[in-house]
Amino acid sequence: MRRLVFLTQAVDTAHPALAATIPKLRALAARVDELVVLAQSVGDAQLPANVELRSFGAASRVARVAKFERELARALPAGAVVAHMIPVYVLLGAPLVRPRRTPLLLWYTHWKASPQLRAAARLATAIISVDTRSFPLASRKVRAIGHGIDVNEFSCAEREASERVRALVLGRYSPAKGIDTILRATGEVDGVEVELHGAALNELERRHRDGVLAGFGVPLGEAVPRAQLPELFARVDVLVNNMEAGAPDKVVYEAAAACLPVLASNPVFDDLFAGYPLFFERQSYESLAERLRWFSSLSAAERGEIGRTLRERVARSHSVDTWADGVLAAAAS
Repeated sequence: MRRLVFLTQAVDTAHPALAATIPKLRALAARVDELVVLAQSVGDAQLPANVELRSFGAASRVARVAKFERELARALPAGAVVAHMIPVYVLLGAPLVRPRRTPLLLWYTHWKASPQLRAAARLATAIISVDTRSFPLASRKVRAIGHGIDVNEFSCAEREASERVRALVLGRYSPAKGIDTILRATGEVDGVEVELHGAALNELERRHRDGVLAGFGVPLGEAVPRAQLPELFARVDVLVNNMEAGAPDKVVYEAAAACLPVLASNPVFDDLFAGYPLFFERQSYESLAERLRWFSSLSAAERGEIGRTLRERVARSHSVDTWADGVLAAAAS
Protein backbone atom coordinates (compact mmCIF):
# COMPACT_ATOMS: atom_id res chain seq x y z
CA MET A 1 0.00 0.00 0.00
CA ARG A 2 1.36 3.41 -0.94
CA ARG A 3 -0.31 5.56 1.74
CA LEU A 4 -2.23 4.69 4.90
CA VAL A 5 -3.95 7.29 7.09
CA PHE A 6 -4.29 6.65 10.83
CA LEU A 7 -6.58 8.74 13.08
CA THR A 8 -5.96 8.75 16.83
CA GLN A 9 -6.22 10.84 20.00
CA ALA A 10 -2.58 11.14 21.00
CA VAL A 11 0.87 10.10 19.88
CA ASP A 12 3.24 10.42 22.82
CA THR A 13 5.60 7.95 24.47
CA ALA A 14 4.71 9.49 27.86
CA HIS A 15 0.93 9.06 27.55
CA PRO A 16 -0.33 6.71 30.33
CA ALA A 17 -2.77 4.87 28.03
CA LEU A 18 -1.95 5.62 24.41
CA ALA A 19 1.83 5.18 24.38
CA ALA A 20 1.14 1.56 23.39
CA THR A 21 -0.14 2.83 20.04
CA ILE A 22 3.35 3.86 18.94
CA PRO A 23 4.72 0.31 18.33
CA LYS A 24 1.61 -0.34 16.23
CA LEU A 25 2.36 2.72 14.13
CA ARG A 26 5.93 1.52 13.60
CA ALA A 27 4.65 -1.87 12.48
CA LEU A 28 2.23 -0.27 10.02
CA ALA A 29 4.97 2.04 8.72
CA ALA A 30 7.13 -1.00 7.93
CA ARG A 31 4.38 -2.29 5.61
CA VAL A 32 3.43 0.83 3.64
CA ASP A 33 5.29 3.43 1.63
CA GLU A 34 3.85 6.32 3.63
CA LEU A 35 1.92 6.52 6.91
CA VAL A 36 0.07 9.75 7.71
CA VAL A 37 -0.97 10.00 11.37
CA LEU A 38 -3.53 12.59 12.41
CA ALA A 39 -3.69 13.08 16.19
CA GLN A 40 -5.38 15.55 18.50
CA SER A 41 -2.19 15.87 20.56
CA VAL A 42 1.39 15.13 19.61
CA GLY A 43 4.41 14.62 21.87
CA ASP A 44 7.61 12.62 21.68
CA ALA A 45 6.85 9.89 19.12
CA GLN A 46 10.13 8.42 17.80
CA LEU A 47 8.54 7.24 14.56
CA PRO A 48 10.20 6.11 11.30
CA ALA A 49 11.08 8.53 8.53
CA ASN A 50 8.14 7.48 6.33
CA VAL A 51 5.63 8.63 8.98
CA GLU A 52 4.11 12.09 8.68
CA LEU A 53 2.64 13.22 11.98
CA ARG A 54 0.04 16.00 11.96
CA SER A 55 -2.03 17.49 14.80
CA PHE A 56 -5.66 18.60 14.65
CA GLY A 57 -5.57 19.95 18.19
CA ALA A 58 -7.33 23.28 18.78
CA ALA A 59 -8.78 25.32 21.64
CA SER A 60 -12.43 24.51 20.89
CA ARG A 61 -14.42 21.54 19.64
CA VAL A 62 -15.60 23.46 16.57
CA ALA A 63 -12.04 24.39 15.69
CA ARG A 64 -10.84 20.80 16.22
CA VAL A 65 -13.53 19.43 13.90
CA ALA A 66 -12.67 21.96 11.21
CA LYS A 67 -8.95 21.22 11.50
CA PHE A 68 -9.58 17.45 11.54
CA GLU A 69 -11.55 17.65 8.29
CA ARG A 70 -8.98 19.94 6.69
CA GLU A 71 -6.04 17.68 7.61
CA LEU A 72 -7.88 14.53 6.53
CA ALA A 73 -8.75 16.05 3.15
CA ARG A 74 -5.09 17.01 2.74
CA ALA A 75 -4.00 13.42 3.57
CA LEU A 76 -6.18 11.91 0.83
CA PRO A 77 -6.03 10.03 -1.47
CA ALA A 78 -4.92 6.97 0.47
CA GLY A 79 -5.14 3.20 0.25
CA ALA A 80 -7.12 3.09 3.51
CA VAL A 81 -8.05 5.15 6.56
CA VAL A 82 -8.00 3.66 10.07
CA ALA A 83 -9.86 5.28 12.98
CA HIS A 84 -8.37 4.26 16.33
CA MET A 85 -10.92 3.75 19.15
CA ILE A 86 -12.95 6.94 18.51
CA PRO A 87 -16.19 6.35 16.56
CA VAL A 88 -16.65 10.06 15.86
CA TYR A 89 -13.55 9.96 13.65
CA VAL A 90 -15.50 7.62 11.36
CA LEU A 91 -18.55 9.90 11.43
CA LEU A 92 -16.46 12.96 10.52
CA GLY A 93 -14.29 11.16 8.03
CA ALA A 94 -16.90 9.17 6.09
CA PRO A 95 -18.10 12.07 3.89
CA LEU A 96 -14.51 12.60 2.74
CA VAL A 97 -13.41 8.96 2.54
CA ARG A 98 -16.34 6.87 1.38
CA PRO A 99 -17.10 8.75 -1.89
CA ARG A 100 -13.55 7.88 -2.99
CA ARG A 101 -14.30 4.17 -2.39
CA THR A 102 -11.41 4.20 0.09
CA PRO A 103 -11.64 1.56 2.85
CA LEU A 104 -12.56 3.15 6.19
CA LEU A 105 -11.67 0.93 9.15
CA LEU A 106 -12.63 1.31 12.80
CA TRP A 107 -10.36 -0.24 15.45
CA TYR A 108 -12.45 -0.64 18.61
CA THR A 109 -12.09 -2.89 21.62
CA HIS A 110 -14.35 -2.03 24.54
CA TRP A 111 -17.53 -3.26 26.23
CA LYS A 112 -19.42 0.02 25.85
CA ALA A 113 -21.78 0.60 22.90
CA SER A 114 -22.99 4.12 22.17
CA PRO A 115 -25.23 5.70 19.52
CA GLN A 116 -22.06 7.10 17.92
CA LEU A 117 -20.56 3.62 17.77
CA ARG A 118 -23.68 2.20 16.14
CA ALA A 119 -23.57 4.91 13.49
CA ALA A 120 -19.84 4.42 12.95
CA ALA A 121 -20.31 0.67 12.55
CA ARG A 122 -22.75 1.30 9.71
CA LEU A 123 -20.38 3.71 7.94
CA ALA A 124 -17.12 1.78 8.37
CA THR A 125 -16.21 -0.65 5.62
CA ALA A 126 -14.61 -2.97 8.20
CA ILE A 127 -14.32 -3.17 11.99
CA ILE A 128 -11.14 -4.54 13.52
CA SER A 129 -10.90 -5.69 17.13
CA VAL A 130 -8.93 -8.05 19.36
CA ASP A 131 -11.64 -10.70 19.17
CA THR A 132 -15.16 -10.85 17.82
CA ARG A 133 -16.29 -10.67 21.46
CA SER A 134 -14.35 -7.46 22.14
CA PHE A 135 -16.65 -5.43 19.88
CA PRO A 136 -19.97 -4.78 21.65
CA LEU A 137 -22.24 -4.96 18.59
CA ALA A 138 -23.10 -7.91 16.38
CA SER A 139 -21.73 -7.21 12.91
CA ARG A 140 -20.45 -9.22 9.98
CA LYS A 141 -17.89 -6.47 9.45
CA VAL A 142 -15.88 -7.43 12.55
CA ARG A 143 -12.42 -8.92 11.95
CA ALA A 144 -10.47 -10.35 14.91
CA ILE A 145 -6.78 -9.40 14.56
CA GLY A 146 -5.33 -9.67 18.09
CA HIS A 147 -4.14 -6.90 20.37
CA GLY A 148 -0.84 -5.76 18.82
CA ILE A 149 1.80 -6.16 21.54
CA ASP A 150 5.46 -5.34 20.89
CA VAL A 151 6.82 -8.58 22.34
CA ASN A 152 10.39 -7.33 21.93
CA GLU A 153 9.73 -4.65 24.58
CA PHE A 154 9.50 -7.38 27.21
CA SER A 155 11.85 -10.15 28.27
CA CYS A 156 11.32 -13.15 30.50
CA ALA A 157 12.53 -12.58 34.05
CA GLU A 158 13.59 -15.42 36.32
CA ARG A 159 11.33 -15.31 39.36
CA GLU A 160 12.23 -17.35 42.41
CA ALA A 161 9.46 -18.77 44.56
CA SER A 162 9.17 -17.23 48.01
CA GLU A 163 6.88 -17.46 50.99
CA ARG A 164 4.98 -14.42 49.75
CA VAL A 165 3.21 -13.85 46.43
CA ARG A 166 3.68 -10.40 44.93
CA ALA A 167 0.49 -9.57 43.01
CA LEU A 168 0.25 -6.62 40.63
CA VAL A 169 -2.83 -4.62 39.60
CA LEU A 170 -2.23 -2.22 36.73
CA GLY A 171 -4.55 0.13 34.86
CA ARG A 172 -6.97 3.00 35.27
CA TYR A 173 -8.86 3.41 38.55
CA SER A 174 -12.19 2.79 36.84
CA PRO A 175 -15.11 0.92 38.43
CA ALA A 176 -15.06 -1.25 35.29
CA LYS A 177 -11.69 -2.66 36.41
CA GLY A 178 -13.21 -4.42 39.44
CA ILE A 179 -10.27 -3.49 41.66
CA ASP A 180 -12.37 -3.54 44.83
CA THR A 181 -13.03 -7.27 44.31
CA ILE A 182 -9.29 -7.85 43.88
CA LEU A 183 -8.47 -6.00 47.12
CA ARG A 184 -11.08 -7.97 49.06
CA ALA A 185 -9.62 -11.22 47.73
CA THR A 186 -5.98 -10.38 48.47
CA GLY A 187 -6.99 -9.39 51.99
CA GLU A 188 -8.41 -12.90 52.52
CA VAL A 189 -5.24 -14.79 51.55
CA ASP A 190 -2.22 -14.97 53.84
CA GLY A 191 1.11 -14.29 52.21
CA VAL A 192 -0.18 -12.16 49.30
CA GLU A 193 1.15 -8.64 48.82
CA VAL A 194 -0.60 -6.43 46.29
CA GLU A 195 0.90 -3.49 44.40
CA LEU A 196 -1.36 -1.09 42.48
CA HIS A 197 -0.49 1.44 39.80
CA GLY A 198 -2.89 3.39 37.67
CA ALA A 199 -4.31 6.66 36.45
CA ALA A 200 -7.58 8.44 37.21
CA LEU A 201 -8.34 10.32 34.00
CA ASN A 202 -11.84 11.61 34.75
CA GLU A 203 -14.05 12.59 37.68
CA LEU A 204 -15.68 9.16 37.96
CA GLU A 205 -12.30 7.47 38.25
CA ARG A 206 -11.04 9.99 40.77
CA ARG A 207 -14.13 9.50 42.96
CA HIS A 208 -13.76 5.72 42.76
CA ARG A 209 -10.06 5.87 43.66
CA ASP A 210 -10.40 8.36 46.50
CA GLY A 211 -13.61 6.86 47.88
CA VAL A 212 -14.15 3.11 47.44
CA LEU A 213 -10.56 2.03 46.81
CA ALA A 214 -8.91 4.28 49.38
CA GLY A 215 -11.04 2.59 52.03
CA PHE A 216 -9.01 -0.61 51.73
CA GLY A 217 -5.91 1.07 53.16
CA VAL A 218 -3.67 -0.15 50.35
CA PRO A 219 -1.31 2.34 48.64
CA LEU A 220 -2.79 3.45 45.32
CA GLY A 221 0.21 4.12 43.12
CA GLU A 222 0.42 6.45 40.16
CA ALA A 223 0.59 5.30 36.55
CA VAL A 224 3.92 3.78 35.54
CA PRO A 225 5.69 5.16 32.44
CA ARG A 226 5.64 2.61 29.66
CA ALA A 227 9.44 2.35 29.62
CA GLN A 228 9.34 1.09 33.23
CA LEU A 229 6.83 -1.73 32.63
CA PRO A 230 9.45 -4.46 32.02
CA GLU A 231 11.14 -3.64 35.35
CA LEU A 232 7.78 -3.63 37.14
CA PHE A 233 6.74 -6.99 35.66
CA ALA A 234 10.10 -8.50 36.63
CA ARG A 235 9.70 -7.78 40.34
CA VAL A 236 6.24 -9.33 40.82
CA ASP A 237 4.88 -12.89 40.62
CA VAL A 238 1.42 -12.52 39.07
CA LEU A 239 -0.80 -9.93 37.42
CA VAL A 240 -4.44 -9.85 38.53
CA ASN A 241 -6.97 -8.36 36.11
CA ASN A 242 -10.71 -7.98 36.65
CA MET A 243 -11.75 -5.84 33.69
CA GLU A 244 -15.39 -6.00 32.68
CA ALA A 245 -16.09 -8.61 30.01
CA GLY A 246 -15.94 -7.36 26.44
CA ALA A 247 -12.78 -5.30 26.88
CA PRO A 248 -9.63 -7.45 26.82
CA ASP A 249 -7.12 -5.32 28.72
CA LYS A 250 -3.87 -4.96 26.79
CA VAL A 251 -1.92 -5.11 30.08
CA VAL A 252 -2.81 -8.81 30.28
CA TYR A 253 -1.07 -9.45 26.97
CA GLU A 254 1.86 -7.20 27.95
CA ALA A 255 2.36 -9.09 31.21
CA ALA A 256 2.10 -12.39 29.34
CA ALA A 257 4.75 -11.16 26.89
CA ALA A 258 7.03 -10.69 29.92
CA CYS A 259 6.38 -14.32 30.98
CA LEU A 260 4.37 -13.06 33.96
CA PRO A 261 1.49 -15.38 34.91
CA VAL A 262 -1.95 -13.76 34.92
CA LEU A 263 -5.19 -14.36 36.81
CA ALA A 264 -8.19 -12.79 35.09
CA SER A 265 -11.98 -12.93 34.92
CA ASN A 266 -12.65 -11.94 31.30
CA PRO A 267 -13.69 -15.00 29.22
CA VAL A 268 -12.13 -13.44 26.11
CA PHE A 269 -8.78 -14.76 27.36
CA ASP A 270 -9.84 -18.39 26.83
CA ASP A 271 -7.34 -19.01 24.01
CA LEU A 272 -4.51 -17.33 25.92
CA PHE A 273 -5.24 -19.30 29.12
CA ALA A 274 -6.11 -22.66 27.51
CA GLY A 275 -4.95 -25.57 29.65
CA TYR A 276 -4.36 -23.52 32.81
CA PRO A 277 -6.87 -22.67 35.59
CA LEU A 278 -6.21 -18.93 35.49
CA PHE A 279 -9.82 -17.69 35.47
CA PHE A 280 -11.87 -16.46 38.43
CA GLU A 281 -15.47 -15.23 38.65
CA ARG A 282 -15.57 -11.48 38.14
CA GLN A 283 -17.76 -10.45 41.08
CA SER A 284 -16.60 -13.16 43.50
CA TYR A 285 -13.69 -12.30 45.74
CA GLU A 286 -13.94 -15.85 47.11
CA SER A 287 -13.26 -17.22 43.62
CA LEU A 288 -10.19 -15.05 43.21
CA ALA A 289 -8.98 -15.89 46.73
CA GLU A 290 -9.15 -19.59 45.81
CA ARG A 291 -7.08 -18.95 42.64
CA LEU A 292 -4.51 -17.01 44.65
CA ARG A 293 -4.16 -19.88 47.10
CA TRP A 294 -3.69 -22.27 44.17
CA PHE A 295 -1.07 -19.99 42.62
CA SER A 296 0.76 -19.69 45.95
CA SER A 297 1.12 -23.46 46.02
CA LEU A 298 2.94 -23.61 42.67
CA SER A 299 6.69 -24.04 42.45
CA ALA A 300 8.91 -21.54 40.65
CA ALA A 301 9.24 -24.03 37.78
CA GLU A 302 5.47 -24.39 37.42
CA ARG A 303 4.96 -20.64 37.42
CA GLY A 304 7.75 -20.27 34.88
CA GLU A 305 6.14 -22.81 32.56
CA ILE A 306 2.87 -20.86 32.63
CA GLY A 307 4.65 -17.59 31.91
CA ARG A 308 6.66 -18.93 28.98
CA THR A 309 3.57 -20.52 27.43
CA LEU A 310 1.64 -17.25 27.69
CA ARG A 311 4.49 -15.38 25.99
CA GLU A 312 4.56 -17.88 23.12
CA ARG A 313 0.82 -17.42 22.59
CA VAL A 314 1.06 -13.61 22.58
CA ALA A 315 3.90 -13.76 20.04
CA ARG A 316 1.85 -16.08 17.82
CA SER A 317 -1.51 -14.28 17.88
CA HIS A 318 -1.19 -10.82 19.48
CA SER A 319 2.09 -9.27 18.30
CA VAL A 320 2.35 -5.89 16.57
CA ASP A 321 3.34 -7.75 13.41
CA THR A 322 0.27 -10.00 13.32
CA TRP A 323 -1.84 -6.96 14.22
CA ALA A 324 -0.46 -4.81 11.39
CA ASP A 325 -0.89 -7.67 8.92
CA GLY A 326 -4.50 -7.95 10.10
CA VAL A 327 -5.16 -4.24 9.53
CA LEU A 328 -3.93 -4.39 5.95
CA ALA A 329 -5.82 -7.63 5.29
CA ALA A 330 -9.04 -6.04 6.56
CA ALA A 331 -8.47 -3.02 4.36
CA ALA A 332 -8.03 -5.28 1.33
CA SER A 333 -11.06 -7.48 2.00
